[in-house]
Amino acid sequence: MNVTTTRTALVTGVAGFIGFHLARRLLADGWVVIGIDGMTDYYDVRLKRARLAHLRGAGGEGTNAFRFHEVMLEDAARIAEIFAQAKPDTVIHLAAQAGVRYSLENPRAYIDSNLTGTFNVMEGVRESAPRHFLAASTSSVYGANTEMPFGETQRTDHPITLYAATKKANEAMLHSYAHLWNLPTTAFRFFTVYGPWGRPDMALFKFVKAILASEPIDIYGEGRMQRDFTYIDDLIESITRLIETPPEAGKPAEGVDDSLSPAAPWRVVNIGGGQPVGLLPFIETIERELGLEAIRNMLPMQKGDVRETVASADLLEALTGYRPGTTVEEGVRRFVAWYRDYYAIG
Repeated sequence: MNVTTTRTALVTGVAGFIGFHLARRLLADGWVVIGIDGMTDYYDVRLKRARLAHLRGAGGEGTNAFRFHEVMLEDAARIAEIFAQAKPDTVIHLAAQAGVRYSLENPRAYIDSNLTGTFNVMEGVRESAPRHFLAASTSSVYGANTEMPFGETQRTDHPITLYAATKKANEAMLHSYAHLWNLPTTAFRFFTVYGPWGRPDMALFKFVKAILASEPIDIYGEGRMQRDFTYIDDLIESITRLIETPPEAGKPAEGVDDSLSPAAPWRVVNIGGGQPVGLLPFIETIERELGLEAIRNMLPMQKGDVRETVASADLLEALTGYRPGTTVEEGVRRFVAWYRDYYAIG
């Protein structure tokens, strides 16, 4: 007789943009998902609550497939209690104080959430010893690097924002615990993720909202920037495949420059397609999809911004057989369709 074992994932930041999409995918794949989120007001909490409502529906009425805990990561006692109860097979740590520019306004939030909060999650992982611990980092850790594409084995010693510095610190913290407690750990570096249910503080959301309202959009760096945009479905496909590829000490991927640690079952992986798009062509794509022209307010570079990001996806593809490939045209089309539906705009 075949016995099917239900797998349990603990996802932090589950009401966030990426956490929501990941939890929805895991639930569709038959996982039990234990979600944690502090429901902070960094942006409209109503959007977070709407995501949670979808997850509760995806989990099935009357089932325990999706369980949610509203708690701040800084609450060490509650985090420890949730881990002890959940006994997760896999932990995906996505919760963080996000935003490059907000780190100039409220730096302490990044220390509390990204350092103290991540430490509390690491302690929960140490006690529960899941099969695989995965945690979000960012392309911002590449900082002042100018060699493109960004590869995982490049040095990342020059972060140019506090946000990037906290994420670089997270990678080092994760490595230490992977070494000390033999915890298979993957840190993934995200590259400008966008798509339906996205964050209102990100460029696509802000541009669509402003253009529809006939308000000007701020274009920094006079538009001479490029970003390696990653559509949300591509990101989630990458993460779900990486879940099944826990690092093993002494077993690097073949035929590619692997970031696998020589001292721990730990690696870092870029998630990006390696196809950067200029900011002005990105805006033109939005204009075509909306059928409207933007009122452009051209501005100089902001503190903490970089001119270009390009991911090497070679390691991701070697590990998972997958490389993000959704075009910006298709991704923007899907976002605009969601935005019109969510905000009931004809």
